[in-house]
Amino acid sequence: MPQFRLQDILDILIMSILIYQLYSWFRKSRAIQVLAGLGTITAIYFITRQAGLNMTSWVLQQLGTVVIVVIVVVFQNEIRQTLYRFSRLRELVGVNSNQYSKGTADIAEAVFSLAASRCGAIIVFQRNDPLDDQLSNGITLEALVSTPLLNSIFQDGTPLHDGAVIIRDERIIQAACLLPLSDSQHLPQHYGTRHRAAIGLTERTDAIVLVVSEERGEVSLAEAGELNTQQTAGQLTQRLQKLLMPEGQQQKRSFISRIFSDLAPKTAILLGVTIIWLLLSTRQGEVALVPVPLTFHGIPKGMTLVRVSPEEVTVRLRSTSGIGPSPRQLDLTADLDLSETHEGHNSLKIPLSNVRVPPGMTVVGIEPATVRIWIRAQPKQK
Repeated sequence: MPQFRLQDILDILIMSILIYQLYSWFRKSRAIQVLAGLGTITAIYFITRQAGLNMTSWVLQQLGTVVIVVIVVVFQNEIRQTLYRFSRLRELVGVNSNQYSKGTADIAEAVFSLAASRCGAIIVFQRNDPLDDQLSNGITLEALVSTPLLNSIFQDGTPLHDGAVIIRDERIIQAACLLPLSDSQHLPQHYGTRHRAAIGLTERTDAIVLVVSEERGEVSLAEAGELNTQQTAGQLTQRLQKLLMPEGQQQKRSFISRIFSDLAPKTAILLGVTIIWLLLSTRQGEVALVPVPLTFHGIPKGMTLVRVSPEEVTVRLRSTSGIGPSPRQLDLTADLDLSETHEGHNSLKIPLSNVRVPPGMTVVGIEPATVRIWIRAQPKQK
């Protein structure tokens, strides 16, 4: 049974946090199904390899290479979005798209006015994630948000009414934009194209989308792939202010509540990462022959080292864990103490402990086991 070091605990926690972050981003998108399938194939591969099913594990290993290429091609937009979310450069350059300090009340009144007149509308609030890869056929406006402008855009028969309005930093950036539809098979049948587009965009990005249904006269708010009906303009205003408030002004949850929220998937991910770590740690690594140069210390006073044969030895290293660098990648030396040597020819045995290796590595042999050293006295100065 492997012993847990502090580094191992940190290793497991960091990997669990990264996997949970990916899961939280993609849990309601089609990408999570592919990731789950890939995880199942990976688990089957490890099981068949440990069980000695060589043909099955070889086929799965070859299949894994093809699957990775297919994932990169099919989900290139999702991968780009993930890399952007991991990046913190937007904070350095001052890109912060959730600066909505006012105007939410006017927008709420406008959408409820549209709902009362059974005029369909879809309004997108861009936050941190970029939307360029998700939009198509938009018309650039660059206009300040106002109730009359929104009413005029979504009036039936106007050139820009069919599509979504994109709002960023309290300005209408684009209008008549087409959004990606949701791939979910569990949406209610009465959801139309606007509702599916709102859910589809919020599944892929952190945007907030308002939808006005012209059939039912309802106002709905889409966030993180979920659609909720708003009853009053006041309720919608409060919700928008909370969602669009700058991060530094939002009321932060306590550390304990953050840990215990969404506990079931967090526990499952932590348990899975721990099991994988245990499987890799208990699996013996490779045995490698590594050339190691000799170094010396403790040469007697008045003596000088003339010659060493050989100048390097071959060390047999075994990796005690499947986790860690290859023995061939290590920069090692074998250090010898010459304090007990005498003038002339000396034959010293090299103890295995004289080769210092990192944790997870074991020295199982040194060839040759002895080294010949010639020492002579330094000439006396006249």
